[in-house]
Amino acid sequence: MKIYVSATRQNYGKTTVALGLLNSIKELYPNTGYIKPVGQQVIIIGSHQVDKDASLMNEVFNIGDSLPDMSPVAIPRGFTRDYILHGDVNKLKQKIIKSYKRASKGKDFMLIEGTGHAGVGSIFDLSNAAVAQVLKAPVIIVTCGGIGRPIDEVMLNKAVFDSYDVNVIGVIINKVKQVKYKDINKYVRLGFKKKGIDVLGVLPFHPMLSSPSIKQLLEDIKGELLCGQEYLDQNVSKIIVGAMPPHTALNYLKGDVLLITPGNREDLILTALVCSSQEIDEHLDVKGIILTGGVLPHKTILSLVKGSNIPTILVKDDTFTTAQKVTNLLVKIRPADIEKITAVKELIKKYVDIDYIIRKLRMSENN
Repeated sequence: MKIYVSATRQNYGKTTVALGLLNSIKELYPNTGYIKPVGQQVIIIGSHQVDKDASLMNEVFNIGDSLPDMSPVAIPRGFTRDYILHGDVNKLKQKIIKSYKRASKGKDFMLIEGTGHAGVGSIFDLSNAAVAQVLKAPVIIVTCGGIGRPIDEVMLNKAVFDSYDVNVIGVIINKVKQVKYKDINKYVRLGFKKKGIDVLGVLPFHPMLSSPSIKQLLEDIKGELLCGQEYLDQNVSKIIVGAMPPHTALNYLKGDVLLITPGNREDLILTALVCSSQEIDEHLDVKGIILTGGVLPHKTILSLVKGSNIPTILVKDDTFTTAQKVTNLLVKIRPADIEKITAVKELIKKYVDIDYIIRKLRMSENN
């Protein structure tokens, strides 16, 4: 058996869902494999270019297959231009087919992860729909919380899969706000039922899964870590830009905060250090500090910072540019994010009907 996991947009939680599904499926079929035929988040491992998600799945589940086979077509910078000039889709398809055959050899189940919506990859003739067709894989579409928008987006994506004669077995709705969960769970199921589409699961929004760790921030903004190495795995869910007096800042430095401030705003830096003490107020909680402009505080203040438990990062960019980079950061689960990975596994087990998915796949094989 096999399943192809697609989505209606980027950052809707496709990889999160794929990870949780892979965990639950492996409990039923221990000999389960994984492949991401086309990947656009490329990293270098050894001498190979592979997709980040393939590396993640391999590390989390110790799948043991060749990483190049788990990520046969990785799209580095410049690939699209080269393909337009000289590309051969048949070579790419053959590469995917051969890798899939090797990765699936002896497997009872294969989870195939797509990239983005149904049409992503069309520029080099390997859209999700085209790849699902090549691998003869039925599809689950992941979409985001709501009623009208997810139905509209799923129908648009399904039309593309239909044009390639690919079977969509159902949808999973992700990131539904807790206060709206009961209402959306009811009406989105009724809405999709009218369209003849099965809802396989409705997942509530889990704030931690959308919160970057300090380690991810450090890597992605390419800063210099001044202190707090042992606390890099902490997550931040709130960003405060230091453009206010300390007495005002105290109203905002609550709840897993990242403070972004110029290095010469020593008043705010000291305020953040005070907030790290639970004796002051248990709700005041600064998880990390980014000092901007390449400016260090006075040596005495810097000594206090280094003596604290707060990871502190120095960057050369100004405060506004740094805040933009952090805000636009695409949060991806990484192998070291044990707490997030555990949360994902539990979320899928609780809210997705795995047994029904297996039954639908069996029916699809028999047709």
